[in-house]
Amino acid sequence: MASEQSPALKEIFNAERLEHIASEMAVVYPAFDAKAFLKLAKTGLADLSVMQRMARVSECLHAVLPLDFAASVDVLRALAPRLNSAFVSMCLPHYVARYGAQAFDESMQALKYFTAFGSSEFAIRHFLRSDLQRSLKLMHDWSLDDNEHVRRLASEGCRPRLPWSFRLEAVQADPRLAAGILDNLKADPSLYVRKSVANHLNDITKDHPEWVLTLIEGWSLDNKHTAWIARHALRSLIKQGNQRALAIIGAGAKPEVEIVGVKVEPPVIGLGEKITLSFTLKSTVPDSQRLVIDYAIDYVKANGSTSAKVFKLKALTLPGNATETISRGQQIKEQTTRRHYAGRHAVHIMVNGERLASTAFEIKT
Repeated sequence: MASEQSPALKEIFNAERLEHIASEMAVVYPAFDAKAFLKLAKTGLADLSVMQRMARVSECLHAVLPLDFAASVDVLRALAPRLNSAFVSMCLPHYVARYGAQAFDESMQALKYFTAFGSSEFAIRHFLRSDLQRSLKLMHDWSLDDNEHVRRLASEGCRPRLPWSFRLEAVQADPRLAAGILDNLKADPSLYVRKSVANHLNDITKDHPEWVLTLIEGWSLDNKHTAWIARHALRSLIKQGNQRALAIIGAGAKPEVEIVGVKVEPPVIGLGEKITLSFTLKSTVPDSQRLVIDYAIDYVKANGSTSAKVFKLKALTLPGNATETISRGQQIKEQTTRRHYAGRHAVHIMVNGERLASTAFEIKT
């Protein structure tokens, strides 16, 4: 993942930032050899991705600090609040993961401290991989911490499929290993934490959808924070039209609606241009309905076949015999995760998991 990052993102660790790190290190540790650090850190910098640059910083800090691990961490603790970027501060947890493998207790306390300045989510996974039960036990305690950054680390750090990191195969195979952490956080008042819990559960739906559905069906969704987590945790299953997931959020009933006037404008575009999808939703019954509305685009692939991508559109309660006009714009541009090819791209409107209308647009060469 790191190698796919855009040049703009990797420039978080540019020469100016390295000089900032060096100058702040010299403040907290006057004996710091800033010149040696900068020479090492800048060598070949242009060829490195953002994550490689983050690793480079921690490795160069280690190379020029003539201290043992504990003393080095003390210096880095003093450095953390002086760094001018939360993302850059993640080089400090990386240092702990790289050089603290033999000092579990000291390392975990350092990760707990550093996470408030950026995140220790990547670094802690190395300790989960090497000592899963011990790490999870401590993270379970963290899920009850007063600090939202620490609680968020408890969930985010043990996500089975954390982006930009390796998978935690044991947790991926058995989600019960982290279930206690998620249970402690299922009504967390912090949106920052709730997003992590929802993403963790959404990760699990890729391998154990029935486990997640059963878990959430056992929750009381009267609590608004728990209900928020449930909706976002089930987003992938909802896009797939999973009826249990739709029922949990109150949209499991067959939609009694018609869709009229569906169109994409303009009908023919070039790469980089914008389309606008619009239609009108008409209720055909006198009772109100809870509806989840998504749309899917059948993207043309290089070999001429298609692959569908579902996008969230709107969730609403439609009054009886009412109408709702809906539109959504989308720019059709190249992405690191998707290339576009010329041809006819079908667009489908789905309501409560049912495909009710279709249209299309064409990408020209």
